[in-house]
Amino acid sequence: MSETNKPVRVLVAGLGNMGRSHALAYHNDPGFEIVGLVNRSTPKLDPALAGYTIHPDFLGALAELKPDLCAICTYSDSHADYAVAAFEAGCHVFVEKPLATTVADAERVVAAAKAADRKLVIGYILRHHPSWIRLIEEARKLGPPYVFRMNLNQQSSGPTWDVHKALMNTTPPIVDCGVHYVDVMCQITDAKPVEVRGMGLRLSDEIAPDMYNYGHLQVIFDDRSVGWYEAGWGPMISETAFFVKDVMSPKGSVSIVMDPNAKSDDIDTHTKTSVIRLHSADTGPDGKFIHPDKDMRMAGEPGHQELCDLEQAYMLRAIRENIDLTRHMDDAVQSLRICLAADESARTGKPVHL
Repeated sequence: MSETNKPVRVLVAGLGNMGRSHALAYHNDPGFEIVGLVNRSTPKLDPALAGYTIHPDFLGALAELKPDLCAICTYSDSHADYAVAAFEAGCHVFVEKPLATTVADAERVVAAAKAADRKLVIGYILRHHPSWIRLIEEARKLGPPYVFRMNLNQQSSGPTWDVHKALMNTTPPIVDCGVHYVDVMCQITDAKPVEVRGMGLRLSDEIAPDMYNYGHLQVIFDDRSVGWYEAGWGPMISETAFFVKDVMSPKGSVSIVMDPNAKSDDIDTHTKTSVIRLHSADTGPDGKFIHPDKDMRMAGEPGHQELCDLEQAYMLRAIRENIDLTRHMDDAVQSLRICLAADESARTGKPVHL
């Protein structure tokens, strides 16, 4: 086997929902070889992963195992330090979103990737979803200025609410989930964000006094495009209109029409699109619409695990084909900058000018 086609030796840190799914993607892809898993506790794993050693400490495992790639799927506050350590050890890095908890840390990770001449892929899973790729393509055809209307509220209880409370020790919902959908906005418009506004509300005594589990952000771009994103987590969150993905422009709109029976705590719901509806604003002499709305049914969509498989297949191509990831890294920093500005605005009550 040539050096180029040798399996990429990977160390997976963090075995929560995403870490387990990425570990399965590596396990099932002959282009990878898992050399170890990292988790502070011993979680219940898929039987396919039962044979791998679980190490309690990332830095110790990194030094001992000397992987080619580190997959960092831990809580957000450890992302930057773990990623930089991996680059300094000569590894490529896959890191779950958000890239970091501050813009400075995100820029530090990108600088470390460039200095080490290693690949950095951030877990923007929607970038690998054929239906979301189509949504962005159709929206770009409409042309600016745009109105972006997006949310993902999650009515969570039991273990899912426990996970959300743990996430909120470091990251509010409008940052943790918001980076995905702000990234979609930034892929549709090439304009620069100029102002961000945010608001948040603490709806539970079970979370820290300085944290909020409902948030809403607004962003203004320099081509006059505007967008909002809403995210709420917890047992009190309404399931009414919990999933809105809608883009409008002077020429019409493109929207995701959700399955009316979908539930917000189903992880596949967060990515599956069901139907993409195209609406043209063209009218005739009588003022009535010329074209009927066009529904594109997205049959055979990938589920959550299949998306993780696609994401890691891209990671492998990035390494083997030396894909230029400059725009990918810049976009990750940009979406994080917008969401962190919204968090700052929510806490200060003042808009943030970028």
